[in-house]
Amino acid sequence: MTASGPKADLHRYLQSARDALLWKLEGLSEYDIRRPLTPTGTNLLGMVKHVASVELGYLGDTFGRPSGEPQPWLEDGAEPNADMWATADESREQMVGLYRRAWAHADATIDALALDTIGRVPWWPSDKNEVTLHHAVVRVIADTHRHAGHADVLRELMDGAVGMNKGKDDMPPVDSAWWENYRSRLERAAREADRGA
Repeated sequence: MTASGPKADLHRYLQSARDALLWKLEGLSEYDIRRPLTPTGTNLLGMVKHVASVELGYLGDTFGRPSGEPQPWLEDGAEPNADMWATADESREQMVGLYRRAWAHADATIDALALDTIGRVPWWPSDKNEVTLHHAVVRVIADTHRHAGHADVLRELMDGAVGMNKGKDDMPPVDSAWWENYRSRLERAAREADRGA
C-alpha cells in the first residue's frame, strides 16, 4: 500500500498525469511529436512545454519560489501561444528536461509548504490573485490530466497507442476486426439519431 494523506494523494495524481504525458512521446519521431494535429495546432511536445511552464508558474512563482528557468515564450512581447509548441531549436531532450526540472521544483514547493499556504498568482488581477497551495496543486493536476487526455487522443490518431501508461491501456482484449465493427456500429447509431432529431 502506498503512503496516504492529502499531500501524498495530490502528488500521486499529479505524477500519474506527468508520466502519462511523457509516455505519449515514446517511440515517435521528431516530426510526430511536434506536428499540429488540430486546427489550433495541438501537438505533443508543445503540451509538454506548456505544462512545464504551468508547474513553474503555479507551484513556483505563485509561492515566491521562482525556479530561475528561462522561459522566453512567456516574456512580454512573446508571440501568442508560444508556450504551446516547440521551435526547431528546442529539442525533445530540452523540453523533457525542463519538464522534469519543473516537477522537482514543484514537488519541493509541495513538500516545503502547508496546503493552506497562501500564494499570489502573478498573472491574475491583483484583487483576485490569492490561492492556497492546495488550490494551485489541484489546478495543476486538472490541467495536466486534461492535456494527457489530449495527448492520448493525438497518439491514438497517429499509431493506435492508447492508455494511461505502457502496459495498462484499460481497453477490452479484442482484435482489430472487433474495433472496426464497433466503430461501424457507433457510426450507424449516430446517423440514426441524427435522422430522428
